[in-house]
Amino acid sequence: MIVGAGFAGYRTAQTLSREAKGRAEIVLLNPTDYFLYLPLLPQVAAGILEPRRVTVSLSGTLPHVKLVLGEAGRIDLDAREVHYTDPEGEDGTLSYDRLVLTAGSVNKLLPIPGVAEHAHGFRGLPEALYLRDHVTRQVELAAATDDPERCASRCTFVVVGAGYTGTEVAAHGQLFTDAQVAKQPLRTGMRPRWILLDIAERVLPELDERLSRTADTVLRERGVDVRMGTSVKEATPDGVLLTDGEFVETRTLVWCVGVRPDPLAESLGLPMERGRLLVDPHLQVPGRPEVFACGDAAAVPDLEKPGSYTPMTAQHAWRQGKVCARNIAASFGDGERKAYRHKDLGFVVDLGGVKAAANPLGVNLSGIAAGAVTRGYHLAAMPGNRVRVAADWLLDAVLPRQAVQLGLVRSWSVPLDTASPEVARVHGGPRSDDRPSPTEDGAPARNATPARNATPAEDTPPAGDALTPPPDQPEPGPDVAPGPVRRTDRPSEGDA
Repeated sequence: MIVGAGFAGYRTAQTLSREAKGRAEIVLLNPTDYFLYLPLLPQVAAGILEPRRVTVSLSGTLPHVKLVLGEAGRIDLDAREVHYTDPEGEDGTLSYDRLVLTAGSVNKLLPIPGVAEHAHGFRGLPEALYLRDHVTRQVELAAATDDPERCASRCTFVVVGAGYTGTEVAAHGQLFTDAQVAKQPLRTGMRPRWILLDIAERVLPELDERLSRTADTVLRERGVDVRMGTSVKEATPDGVLLTDGEFVETRTLVWCVGVRPDPLAESLGLPMERGRLLVDPHLQVPGRPEVFACGDAAAVPDLEKPGSYTPMTAQHAWRQGKVCARNIAASFGDGERKAYRHKDLGFVVDLGGVKAAANPLGVNLSGIAAGAVTRGYHLAAMPGNRVRVAADWLLDAVLPRQAVQLGLVRSWSVPLDTASPEVARVHGGPRSDDRPSPTEDGAPARNATPARNATPAEDTPPAGDALTPPPDQPEPGPDVAPGPVRRTDRPSEGDA
């Protein structure tokens, strides 16, 4: 029984089905019927890739795995049962002999006034689709107005967090909006303005300084306003107040400061490490040999750095899934257990166009060479859709992008403080975030109220739509203190 089909869950299911060869029933519980390749999500928001290009069918690529659509709500470890709710609101129960918890992570919140109400994250496909529509709409409205102040505020886009996700969103976003205004010019002398904020001293602080400088140079040359040592102090309906005292008028606040483990792990009542379920090097929960965990939901000892845990990255989740599957097979007497051990092979950061920063096997690259390595890595890493992705890249290189807003995802459908960023809220459907969703300060989680970054029709949820989840417990750790945002982003799923 595998809970979650992210990088770790998908890899576990894929490897285990090959190891079992029909000798075991493998059940995969997931809210959606696809695996999402997160590293290419910024390209969806920028109009390069169509949404289904970054989704891989679970039933189509895992033919020997039973897919159950639903979201785990409660796990009874003693009875070995997982209670879940399906997409139509019906409850179900699944029993297991071995349980693999790979629930992943959700947006990380900090106790900054107004952020939960006025910001949107970037963890799921609905959020990427919303951002794509929203940015397109703001440029179109800015081009139509005669008010220079309103035009400037609509065409100012603030991204908080200069890790992988935030850097790629800002890089692609600037190219996307520049292409739009080339066809639909703004007022004389005005152009879209993207601001990238982070309390860290440099862009991509997790990387080698040379790669960080490469990314910083590309962003600044492209026109992105990069501000290090600065973050958001307060978000309002009209803009954001920065920690340096400046108020920036904007209709767009993209929150990329990091993630926290899915609250499901904490609900088990087992030993935790900063919200992650503690496991041994074999990815088993101490005292519960039938329970395995890996990916963002698990605190896996880093054998390369004794005393620490592996970071929440896709490269670790993907490789942990493979080890987890083989250790499950070993628990039934098929093979021997292995401890998880891995060394980084390098990182890639897609900066849009032909620009990228990469250090495969420790070799620092930039420019076209880095761009080729980055795209080659993504094609090799994707478990499906390679031809379709390559075709979209080719079309984007020779044809103009289609800058249209479909209006399929509303602002209220993708609140920042949701426990399920992969599922957009829909009127009349079951709650997608009934599980606890702790905020950093321990206050009751707040769902996004009608935000200022959408039209009134978009902002107002249909009558009867529940928007307030239950109170919950704070996430442990030093980031709960009020004040300027700490640099909390992690290497995103775009690493090699």
